[in-house]
Amino acid sequence: MATISAALAVRTDCFPLNAPFRISRGVKTIAEVLSVVILRNGVVGRGECVPYARYGESLSSTTATIESIREEIERGVTRRELLSLLPAGAARNAVDCALWDLELRQGRAAARARPVATAMTVSLDTPERMAEAATLLADAPLVKVKVDRENPAEALRAVRKAAPGPRLIVDPNESWTIADVDALQGLMTDLRVDLLEQPLPADADGGLAGYRSAIPIAADESIHVAEDLETLPDGYSVVNIKLDKTGGRTAALALAEAARARGLGVMTGCMISSSLSIAPAWTIAERADFVDLDGPLWLAKDREGGVRGTKGLLAPPQAGFWGDF
Repeated sequence: MATISAALAVRTDCFPLNAPFRISRGVKTIAEVLSVVILRNGVVGRGECVPYARYGESLSSTTATIESIREEIERGVTRRELLSLLPAGAARNAVDCALWDLELRQGRAAARARPVATAMTVSLDTPERMAEAATLLADAPLVKVKVDRENPAEALRAVRKAAPGPRLIVDPNESWTIADVDALQGLMTDLRVDLLEQPLPADADGGLAGYRSAIPIAADESIHVAEDLETLPDGYSVVNIKLDKTGGRTAALALAEAARARGLGVMTGCMISSSLSIAPAWTIAERADFVDLDGPLWLAKDREGGVRGTKGLLAPPQAGFWGDF
């Protein structure tokens, strides 16, 4: 068997945002990501992840998790082997995507990726400021609105008035109750909302068992990997696939396939990140019902050669940026 000459590098990269990003859990002004570089036989593969405190992750803990399998990575671990070495989550995502990058750079020529229409996010603020932000997105095909329990109706009305044309996703980030979902059905129908994303806390979404919503409901925090479909309440009709949750592109593709087999819709989501997090998700985005990959567009400066966005249309990275491009 050929000898594999390999090296691993893990580092933290920080990207200031061009505006504060607020959701029901708090506000972000800088994106801190973990970058993984794997060198094998002269070829470099790159991956990125965003550790998320909601799942008990931090930059330091995620780094330690990756370092715990340094020997296996430098010995030539495969993506399939990685699935049994690390659990789903940010650490496995960064390594898995770096391994994909290596494989694709050493394999077939990349196919030409097409632009995708992504949701453009209106972050949580006063209704007046949310309306101002929505005005700038009035020509976008899809707008995502971050809300909480404090008068979401006023915020949604303000956004829809400012942007009457786009499709709408409403995202309470687990801050609602089933009573809120029920009470807002009529308003969301009147405002032509296309999707309600994770309204209930993941540990309380049993309230959606048997619930028949007028608005399709997507699972985000409630679904990480394909195995989670076994216990997902039937009130969900869409699953939001994020590589930082699935633990990489390998498991994300498996979740997408399993969801489609069950007749569920597919959404592709992301954290606030650089384009290095977005590139591996592109193949899922091209086939998704809803795409929410505007994370890099919140950065004051992205990685060189990354994605570009104009009026909600996201152009792929430049050739050579990552394995598929």
